Amino acid sequence: MLKNRLFIWMLMRLHAKIVCKLLLLFILLSAGVLLFANFSVKRYSCSFVYADASSVPECGVALVLGAKVWPDGRISDILHDRLMIAVELYKNNKVRKIIVSGDHGTENYDEVNTMKNFLVSNGVQKEDVFLDHAGFCTYDSCYRAKHIFGVSSVVIVTNEFHLPRALFLARNMGLNAVGCKSDLRAYDLAGYHSLRESVARCKDWLNVKLFNPYPRFLGPKIDISGDGKVTDG
Repeated sequence: MLKNRLFIWMLMRLHAKIVCKLLLLFILLSAGVLLFANFSVKRYSCSFVYADASSVPECGVALVLGAKVWPDGRISDILHDRLMIAVELYKNNKVRKIIVSGDHGTENYDEVNTMKNFLVSNGVQKEDVFLDHAGFCTYDSCYRAKHIFGVSSVVIVTNEFHLPRALFLARNMGLNAVGCKSDLRAYDLAGYHSLRESVARCKDWLNVKLFNPYPRFLGPKIDISGDGKVTDG
């Protein structure tokens, strides 16, 4: 009986050591993939980033990526500044059409109409604003810009922390994409955004390199050269 107990105890210790080693190996591999993916995405995208709207080449279409809209309808500082850069691009004839891509998954949460209303109130013509109601993530927004709206060249408008991933996705999907930084101030929770983005870069690096998923929704094609009011709703 004692020998049996000793044998079982030794097996349990051996099992625990193996599990610990496998867990450590998994952690090291995960950290390695995370670091490599972040490095790759940033290095790939850095030459396509412009610091301000005045330096962006004429591109035809701007893709403005959505961000938080508060329950009372106010837009977050991050989204406000993305939209202001889009207005500047439009007024300086860098782009002729603007796609606002964001979350409109429910009646009670609507980023895209809020974005359009802001653009129109700041001098953008209604017919030049196209709404992508199913831009639930950066991957979906870039995919739909190419496959639903038929865009070939685009300037992506978003924050500096977000641009490398957006450009990496867009260019790997076949878009001739450049990016314009929208950082007009310091933002709350900057550390949180950076940490979250480092994980998101890894996820989308894997999406590009391995998985190539379809977005959550596709739908009929929309002519970006036409009237943006066809996307209202």
